[in-house]
Amino acid sequence: MRESLVGAADERLEVTAYRAEFRDHFWRVDALGVWKLERQQYFQEPGDDSWEAFADGNWEESLRLLAARRAELEDEHRRISQLGFSVRRVRVVEEPIIPYVQWELHLLRLREQCGTGVRVVTPEQVARFESSGPLPEICTLGSSVMYEIVYNDHGILDGGRRYTDPELIRQWQQLTADLYADGEPLADYFARRVADLPAPAVPQVS
Repeated sequence: MRESLVGAADERLEVTAYRAEFRDHFWRVDALGVWKLERQQYFQEPGDDSWEAFADGNWEESLRLLAARRAELEDEHRRISQLGFSVRRVRVVEEPIIPYVQWELHLLRLREQCGTGVRVVTPEQVARFESSGPLPEICTLGSSVMYEIVYNDHGILDGGRRYTDPELIRQWQQLTADLYADGEPLADYFARRVADLPAPAVPQVS
């Protein structure tokens, strides 16, 4: 599936431009909504207070800081609902669950409780799409724009690539929607595989 991006017309955006443009398109999305596919297992998120507490080994403080975001996320989803679109995410989770993913699943669980649709799929469910390499991090915003989210070698956001070809967007949106349909609701997966995990080890940040 990755091969569909090879040679496709795109524009590379640095971090500040990517974030600003993404926000602009997000709040003007059409009824097809937002679909996000997350494949990579490790990221770093400097500037995120909860992630930084997690990276410092303070798991309880990290969870407290996540919980403090609930009102903000509820407000965001009320606005999304008023605008008439939805946000759905597919998260590929490899097991055993590594510390970063454990932290992120707590964040996604909060997002799910506030209104985002989140489903978990296994590496086996995406293997048939990875003959030319792991799936990229992809977000489609309605029918008009798609971003491949780019990270550096340390898992830190490094901007994005914008695609506007309608057929390419349709293909990736359909792939994400199909995986979403086959995935396990995060609430179920979380209760089954995450809720009883001990506090994760401090990640080795490089």
